[in-house]
Amino acid sequence: MEQPTHSLPSLFKQLGLDNDPVSIDQFIATHSPLKPELHLADAFFWTKSQSQFLRDEILDDADWAEVVDQLNLLMRKGRSG
Repeated sequence: MEQPTHSLPSLFKQLGLDNDPVSIDQFIATHSPLKPELHLADAFFWTKSQSQFLRDEILDDADWAEVVDQLNLLMRKGRSG
């Protein structure tokens, strides 16, 4: 079975956010670091549908889960950290 691969820019596009490198860096810088006890999907800055998408992808271990995990790590430490 072939592993689907999604990139961080494609995740941002899926979430309806600007997905160029500068916009991604700015989003992460603006909203990170998240508190350790806060689930990524529960952060205040997501819309209800964005939050549900992030939650579902992780809970279902769906094809977006790997890049959602990547975003989660970036939101904990910052883009360049």
